Amino acid sequence: MQVVGRADIDAVIDMVSMAPAIEDAYRAASAGEIEMPPVGHITFPDVEGDCHIKFGHRRGSDDFVIKVATGFPQLAATSAPSGNGLSLVVSAQTGEVRAVLHDQMLLTDIRTAVGGAIATRLLARRDALRLLVVGTGVQARRQIEAHVALLERDLEVAVWGRSAEAAATVVTDVSPGADAMVVTDLADACAGAELIVTTTAATSPLIDAGWIVPGTHITAVGADAPGKHELDPQLLLRADLLAADSRHQCLDHGELSAVATAVTTVAGVVEIGELLAGAAGRQHSDDVTIADLTGIAAQDIAAATFVLEALATG
Repeated sequence: MQVVGRADIDAVIDMVSMAPAIEDAYRAASAGEIEMPPVGHITFPDVEGDCHIKFGHRRGSDDFVIKVATGFPQLAATSAPSGNGLSLVVSAQTGEVRAVLHDQMLLTDIRTAVGGAIATRLLARRDALRLLVVGTGVQARRQIEAHVALLERDLEVAVWGRSAEAAATVVTDVSPGADAMVVTDLADACAGAELIVTTTAATSPLIDAGWIVPGTHITAVGADAPGKHELDPQLLLRADLLAADSRHQCLDHGELSAVATAVTTVAGVVEIGELLAGAAGRQHSDDVTIADLTGIAAQDIAAATFVLEALATG
């Protein structure tokens, strides 16, 4: 059995190289080529923590992957990591554990960020440059990194957080790779943004429908478990296009769960994999588009496979 630690994983991954594998995973998931059982969730309300268990098998593959990821946001104020986890790569022929990738949340952070940038690239206006990132955790930093790397535009990045000091730390951390600044008024920042990425663990909406101007694209990655919401449900209902990494997951426990009973009255939901396969996306420059990303097992399979192949060839 191969055991790989975070440092060795970090040495062989980068977002640009991994992006094609994540895109392929989205397409395969939407085409029904990957078996992905319902996500397992464990919550720890006394400490505002949670655990996600995602697992799946790409039909025809020699292996399947089980990914466990934990999140304890309150630890962000300490020296301890707020997220942790690992992936098990298991033989689909014998059940033998072939590899343990003890990435300590690195792979989940990277594949989530890459997925967010892919969604933004698919749905945003091509001339959109003003990016607002909502949140100050690890994922806020990763989303900035991924958007700069994968959109290949001179983005003007604004960062908002409940703590302006924490937002300033994000700006420092992403410099000089990104041209970033702190904003303190979320409503004004939303009105001035062309691209918005939300990365928080909020349990009540942060973004009001009235703040969003025509032409805006929003990629929401924070609502990845029951009870989490970052967007005003009215914003979802007024959007011209709603996208999801998985319709089933997002209607169950993503942003879309807030409007699940009304989703048939809006334009419908297209999956990221379908967009990558040629489905219609943004139709007009003033469309408001929203991508709801809960993170899918297909991404975890792709990330684990990418790492093992890179280690084998490197």
